[in-house]
Amino acid sequence: MSIRAAVMTAPRAPIVVWNLAEPPLEPGGMLLETVASEVCGTDVHLYHGRLEGVPYPIVPGHVSVGRVGETNGVEHDALGAPLSPGDEVTFYDVHEVCNVCYHCTVAQQPNRCPSRKVYGITYSAHDGPLGGWAERIYLKPGVRIVRLPEGLPADQVIGGGCGLFTGFAAVERADPAMGDVVVVQGAGPVGLAAAAFAALRGAAVVAVIGAPQPRLDLALQLGADVALPLDLEVAARRDAVRELTGGRGADVVIEASGNPAAIPEALELLRDGGTYVVAGHYTDTGTAEINPHLHVNRRHADVRGQWGTDFRHIVRALRLLAKHRERLRFDRVIGGKYALTDAQRALDDVAALRVTKAVIDPRLG
Repeated sequence: MSIRAAVMTAPRAPIVVWNLAEPPLEPGGMLLETVASEVCGTDVHLYHGRLEGVPYPIVPGHVSVGRVGETNGVEHDALGAPLSPGDEVTFYDVHEVCNVCYHCTVAQQPNRCPSRKVYGITYSAHDGPLGGWAERIYLKPGVRIVRLPEGLPADQVIGGGCGLFTGFAAVERADPAMGDVVVVQGAGPVGLAAAAFAALRGAAVVAVIGAPQPRLDLALQLGADVALPLDLEVAARRDAVRELTGGRGADVVIEASGNPAAIPEALELLRDGGTYVVAGHYTDTGTAEINPHLHVNRRHADVRGQWGTDFRHIVRALRLLAKHRERLRFDRVIGGKYALTDAQRALDDVAALRVTKAVIDPRLG
């Protein structure tokens, strides 16, 4: 029995639908019936050929929700919860870390393991349905599966998607104190999640800088207090943040824009001794000019990077999403659902900012 999948054959080549052979289930393997898979900004980068080492052709879709289908000895998720056919689950897209290298064993940073594989990014379509833009996803032995909390709709998970977990990780990395003023640069999925979780963390004020206006409106719905549009002059944005903080600057700034121009601006927005987390530059988008003395050393700035997510971010973000499901309506972020045959249109809509979150639903055709 074959599995239909939307395939990215090469950078900038049209997305096409292939029929992939259904893989044999290894012990510990599972076939997941795809409910929804996101179109992430990373997928746009993949389409533009801006990530290294991608084994085109690939089946994109690194964050997905599906229903448990056929399994070979999988009875529980990664946290010990029992699994039954039809249960809705998601999974950690990073796989095949070595557990023996320095980053795995000493640094406790498995997402930096040099042997890591990522669903929808570093597996070839010739290896099988190892991405979410497919009717079924093959979860290889050892993939960390998490059953969705009771009563949490799939749309609330996939509406946040990769950004939900990356935004959570960025806030954790920033470690804001209760009562801090937090500025988030970018109002895409990562920025929206960072704003939402910063507010839950106890920030006194959360300000989001971004565009277009519908994204800023979503930020306010998800917990932001102030929205600063990009068409406001940089100096005016700086003055607005200074006014919010008694002239000091923000305690925490989180970059979620992927724009190099955000870096020097953030360091002007940051108070002396503040923390800056760069989470949006998943690909090389160019350089930014800063003055190390004025922007970092004299300011006593704490500058940190956050590359992707760890498994703990998936688990903890889902717990908070389940608890605050009425407040964290990430389903409202979804701008459109697309069939496999419309995957190219979904990708184009995300790239053009016509939608904040596009979702592939193979059940649509």
